[in-house]
Amino acid sequence: MKQFHATCVLISFFILTLFTNAFSQSAPRRVIIDTDPGTDDAMAIILALNSPEFKVEALTVVPGNVDSQQGLENALKIVSLAGRCDVTVARGAQHPLNQKLITAQFWHGKNGLANVELPPSKCKADPRFGPDLIIETIHKYPHEITLIPVGPLTNIALAVSKDPSIVALVKDIVIMGGSITGGNVNGAAEANIYNDPEAAQIVFNAGWMVTMVGSDVGERTLITRKCLAELQASHGPQSDFIAKIAEFYLNRSEKSGYSGAAMYDPLAVGIALDSTLGTLKEMHVDVETKGEFTRGETVANRMGSNEKNVLHGDHYEIEGVTYLKPNARVCLASDADRFLHLFVSRVSGK
Repeated sequence: MKQFHATCVLISFFILTLFTNAFSQSAPRRVIIDTDPGTDDAMAIILALNSPEFKVEALTVVPGNVDSQQGLENALKIVSLAGRCDVTVARGAQHPLNQKLITAQFWHGKNGLANVELPPSKCKADPRFGPDLIIETIHKYPHEITLIPVGPLTNIALAVSKDPSIVALVKDIVIMGGSITGGNVNGAAEANIYNDPEAAQIVFNAGWMVTMVGSDVGERTLITRKCLAELQASHGPQSDFIAKIAEFYLNRSEKSGYSGAAMYDPLAVGIALDSTLGTLKEMHVDVETKGEFTRGETVANRMGSNEKNVLHGDHYEIEGVTYLKPNARVCLASDADRFLHLFVSRVSGK
């Protein structure tokens, strides 16, 4: 009888373990999206909200594409459109750490959302300061939160500076920002990093492994007229909204000589969903904060080392190398077709 009882206990334990493992594998991952809601931010947010793999805990708003107040209004309208007032929305910083804000209505329309007027939001803003909300949520769910910053890194830098302990408690951080092959605001810098280089330098050197999805890869992952037609054929509040802003974004991009519109922020969300959508390589990345022509450049050390120069009399000699610890998984390429299929199907509710 004792043997039978022991066998039952073992079987019960085995079944419970299988159930727990299955639940942990299928349970949605908790994410915080830090955003400056412009057109591609809206695409990224809608993609995340329609992905069962994610539980979006919060949107924290940072100034970038638009100012802080417009960004907060846009974020609230987007979650309201999606019927997701359960998602906490909070305003963060009002300006970059050490320079004046640069907004991008040229690319995103006067309101940041392609001049599409969404209905007034039924959702209310959380009164907490965005970086404080990030800190509180990470402590509430240690080792469970994935941060997805798709704007300037001001809020993340403020959170890390106030409470460095969160670095070890974050599950992952996937940013849209930087580039290792030239910029999109000038020859060197990508817009999000250029808007707050000091914040970016803090974030890259905080002690975690940053997954960096840069503008160079976003510009090879283009939403086209074919994708737009698929969105337009699938009618619903969210897909209609995304189709309108995608058309605006495409028109602007085509006038600037591109064959499609770069999926900067949505691609970062896509790679956070499924890392196999990108080709990632570990590197050490620093951010240039002083250069006359290179301020805001993400400087990726692809060799993983620097030459070590030692003074000999009136000159230096190279005496080996100093190896650098990687701090970033840099996205080198994307599976563009697979990502675009995922994006259109999720936004269309398929």
